[in-house]
Amino acid sequence: MSANYNNSAWFYDRLSTLVYGKALMQAQLYLLQFIRPESKVLIAGGGTGRVLEEIAKIDPSGLTITYIEIAPKMMTLSRKRNTGNNEVIFINNAVENVDLSTNFDVILTPFLFDNFTEENFRKIFIHIHRCLKPGGSWLNADFQLAGKWWQKMLLQMMMLFFRIVCRIEAKKLPDISKGFTDHGYQVTGQETFFGDFILSTVYQKP
Repeated sequence: MSANYNNSAWFYDRLSTLVYGKALMQAQLYLLQFIRPESKVLIAGGGTGRVLEEIAKIDPSGLTITYIEIAPKMMTLSRKRNTGNNEVIFINNAVENVDLSTNFDVILTPFLFDNFTEENFRKIFIHIHRCLKPGGSWLNADFQLAGKWWQKMLLQMMMLFFRIVCRIEAKKLPDISKGFTDHGYQVTGQETFFGDFILSTVYQKP
């Protein structure tokens, strides 16, 4: 079962800003500096598409971006974004259902994996993993529990809300970092946000 944020498209950005301030976007902005010019980029779970505008500010042309988002209303908002002169291929589907090429230089997964159970995270991870060139960069931003009491409470509240509104299947975070280490990825950059609750990591595929 894939989460579908269609029901939250109209308020998602405002809600995220209300709860997290600028932290969710800052976590993604940190990652964007690692996209090299002329790269072929896969974005899985792009949401409302704000990240496309931020990419265009850094790389206004030369990128080929495959942009995957399952929620039609999120995709409608994404298509309205200013993407500069970058080529953007919009695909309205769940990433696990898309037959992707295997020559991406960069993969960006912003807050994608927290939607899934451990089992489905593993399956989707492998599906995306196969699309990245050896030596390519996988830019991942997501939540983590770093030992602070409020993090577990906030995470549980967030997941309950989105289980009701958007039918996400997850009740707890999958072991995202283990997915990368099990496939031999090396960490080449990392930063935390919002009291260490949000983790942005740059991984390099072996």
